[in-house]
Amino acid sequence: MVVQVALLFRMPFKYLILIGLAFVLFLVALPLSYLLYWPLAQPPSHQVADIRIRFGTSADSIAILLEEAGIVRSASQFRRALQIFNQRQNLRAGRFRVPYPVSNFKAIQALTSGPQILTKVTVPEGLTVRKIARIFKNELGVDSLKIVQLATDADFAGRFNIQVKNLEGYLLPETYLFPYGITEKQIVTQLVGQFKKTVWDTLLQRSQEMGFTTHEIVTLAAIIQAEAKKSDEMPVIASVYHNRLRLGIPLQADPTIQYIIADGPRRLLYRDLEIESPYNTYRHKGLPPGPINNPGWQAIRAALYPPATDYLFFVADTRGGHTFSADYRRHVNAKKVLDRERNRVYRKN
Repeated sequence: MVVQVALLFRMPFKYLILIGLAFVLFLVALPLSYLLYWPLAQPPSHQVADIRIRFGTSADSIAILLEEAGIVRSASQFRRALQIFNQRQNLRAGRFRVPYPVSNFKAIQALTSGPQILTKVTVPEGLTVRKIARIFKNELGVDSLKIVQLATDADFAGRFNIQVKNLEGYLLPETYLFPYGITEKQIVTQLVGQFKKTVWDTLLQRSQEMGFTTHEIVTLAAIIQAEAKKSDEMPVIASVYHNRLRLGIPLQADPTIQYIIADGPRRLLYRDLEIESPYNTYRHKGLPPGPINNPGWQAIRAALYPPATDYLFFVADTRGGHTFSADYRRHVNAKKVLDRERNRVYRKN
């Protein structure tokens, strides 16, 4: 040992400096490595925390959340690690499944570039903006009122270059995958974006060929969507309405009345047909001012490509579909058949 110390002092001074620097670096690197990379071992596979981070959550709040979940040892240490890696602004909103305990480095990786758990949200055809907003409130915990406010804001609607004052009719029904923590504005933007991507080019070209505006076609498609219980009947229903529009006959579409009554949907009464509203297609010829729901692509396609028929009337049948008629006498007979069947079922029950 004495010999080794003696040899050390005989070394050139520059080597002594290098050794000293290496020792200092070791003293610095050891706690830094502990801060960033400890624990080194993989956590048990069954220990997984379900972390949900809302949009706008601060890095400090996320650090506390991770500490409380047992993912990291210390919120303050996690914050220091974020500063070292310059990742405070890169933490994402969303839902993550993170094994624990892990190092601060692994936790940062998980929240900045790791996989997210996406929530599947299905928007059925034919729902109004308000009903769609409630679905997102239930599935993602967002503010349904904000979705409605955005969808009915003329300035916000103007961003999408579709020449409408509100977005009723333009939230495309489909199954979507959303990250937890998404904002109401992002939700509406994605649904309208999907409409533009899926529908817009065909809608714009074909509506011009037919002499309609895109808004008129979407308005008609919403009525078709509401009327059709069977998707294969949509084109025939579309032909009835196109025939009525061409001949100047009121559409007399019950769904437009359901849209304006406060306690609907319910069985309509004769007095409902007398309500004064531009949406009352019994009192006013032509199309209502705008869509009464958000139709799917099948209904829009039916409105764009109706088959050639001479039908002017239809009434529900007893099999979940409709009976179509070209003249009023046959239509009245079809209604009598429906009434007799309803009465038979009523007496049986």
